[in-house]
Amino acid sequence: MKEGNKIVALYKRGKIWWYEFIYTGQRIQESSNSRSKTVALEAERKRRRECEEGFNALEDRRKDRIRTLSALAVEYLKEYALKHRALTFAEYAVGHFVRHVGSKLVVEIGEKTVKDYQIARLQEKASPKSINEEVGFLLRLMGAPGELLRAQLRRQKALKLTVDVQPGKAFSEDEKERMLAVAARSRSRSILPALTLALNAGMRDSEIKRVRWSQIDFVKAILTVGKSKSVAGAGRTIPLNTEVLDALIEHAKWYSKRFREMRPEWYIFPFGPLSRLDPSRPVTSLKKAWTNVRKKASVSGRWHDARHTLITELAESGAGDQTIMDIAGHVSRQMLARYSHIRTEAKRNALEEVSRRRQQVRAKTAAASETGQKTKSAGAIH
Repeated sequence: MKEGNKIVALYKRGKIWWYEFIYTGQRIQESSNSRSKTVALEAERKRRRECEEGFNALEDRRKDRIRTLSALAVEYLKEYALKHRALTFAEYAVGHFVRHVGSKLVVEIGEKTVKDYQIARLQEKASPKSINEEVGFLLRLMGAPGELLRAQLRRQKALKLTVDVQPGKAFSEDEKERMLAVAARSRSRSILPALTLALNAGMRDSEIKRVRWSQIDFVKAILTVGKSKSVAGAGRTIPLNTEVLDALIEHAKWYSKRFREMRPEWYIFPFGPLSRLDPSRPVTSLKKAWTNVRKKASVSGRWHDARHTLITELAESGAGDQTIMDIAGHVSRQMLARYSHIRTEAKRNALEEVSRRRQQVRAKTAAASETGQKTKSAGAIH
């Protein structure tokens, strides 16, 4: 759409409106986090204004530009905590760049600062993926000046370090059986139903930990996902197969006995140690229980590989891309391609099947030819 002399692009991803515009040669493309087109247009105007104020160093922005990064970081984390439930990684990322460049004024931070920071963190053996996320926090914390710096770094192809994409692992049937058997004997009452969900519903770790009873319909055997990492992930419905439904029913029996009720707003995986469980708060981590299960089952891999496993199995079963995306909550087919790495054995079986069919055709052709020869021979005798 056209607004004055500006071209403003508004479009939908799922039910959410996004905006896009060009500023100083850089494409700004962001979500409005709203289903309203009017709100999205207003968000675009506000975002463009921030870029203009940052570029021209207007009075209301100068105050931030002459403050130290450490001082801004304190305020940033306070605001971040109000908007996000998960604060740990933000504190971790912010802590690293404050340690390196916290004494600098925001106005002093430029391309060289970021590049030097990347090198320093690599020397500390930090992974490229972690460094990229840390730089992302740094630029967002800086506000409009950070966005301009982001554009400059992107033009130089220096914004992000190259990250080796790890395809992940798909657990074998034997590995899954061993893990589930160990989980069933675990002291943790959450690990078995949580692992069963991961293996049969393909849900992300954060989605599993925050499931409430109100999101599960035992009659229709459907789970509705709440907040998610992606726009496509939030609110999607996942049919519950027999395996995961049985696990959740057993968990519900224990739960109702332990807490004497199952309020819809309570989390199915409660917070705290077994002796002091609080169902009104979600479990914060399944790492300890998962590590114990994995080690006792003699299985290598990550918790996220359970999600990899289901997506791989769906791809192997012949499920269409859209079906897999609807279950897993992927936004794009590019992301799907990254996850649905068909296992070597499945590829081998598929190619062997092609070979087998060719051999059958050749055999039939040979048999038909032989029959024809016999018929001709019989005719010649008569």
